[in-house]
Amino acid sequence: MSQGGKRGAPRLVEAAFRKQVVRVLSYRYLVAVPEGDGPWPLLLFLHGSAERGANLELVKRHGPPKLLAEGRNFPFVVLSPQCPRGQWWSAETLEALLDHALAAYPVDPDRVCVTGISMGGYGAWSLAARCPRRLAALVPICGGGSPRVARNLREVPVWAFHGAHDDSVAPDESVAMVEALQRAGGNARLTIYPDLGHDSWSRAYAEPELWAWLTAQVRGSGRR
Repeated sequence: MSQGGKRGAPRLVEAAFRKQVVRVLSYRYLVAVPEGDGPWPLLLFLHGSAERGANLELVKRHGPPKLLAEGRNFPFVVLSPQCPRGQWWSAETLEALLDHALAAYPVDPDRVCVTGISMGGYGAWSLAARCPRRLAALVPICGGGSPRVARNLREVPVWAFHGAHDDSVAPDESVAMVEALQRAGGNARLTIYPDLGHDSWSRAYAEPELWAWLTAQVRGSGRR
């Protein structure tokens, strides 16, 4: 100790920290691969909260899996994971699923499209915010996200859908995201059905123009 009882300045020393963390990321899923030679565009479909669980038959209730079960043919590899009961979609796990799909199926990495309904609409926005440069297009239906991330998504073409009388997810959720994207210079459009409530997905997925639009999207185009 120095004279007068004052302590000297503490000495800086070098140190290090290292911790290994092992995590298992997993979803069960349905997949449909078109006949013929690929590579094909990939359509990732995220279901709503009522289809969570451990029974993949639940995933066939709505959207592309339902249409496929009814005999519809799509020019996409359609990948439909199931979120476990009591959980919400994890953007980290979904990105790992995309890695798996690109390795396991004849998929064109420049034509990866994501769509989802209700809880899956939120999941679609969340995944796009996590990895926007991996996506060719985004179709969130009756979902929402954080307008603060809109600038990061401005190169991802977006077509959102909502019912004007939705009392489960307010239409303002879609409006806020699309308007934020447009202010950021993004390519975003919104279709609000004036006569529909929460189920706006049945009509949206029946729109021929939507499928033509999705088929035309290529990663990096940003303006289609």
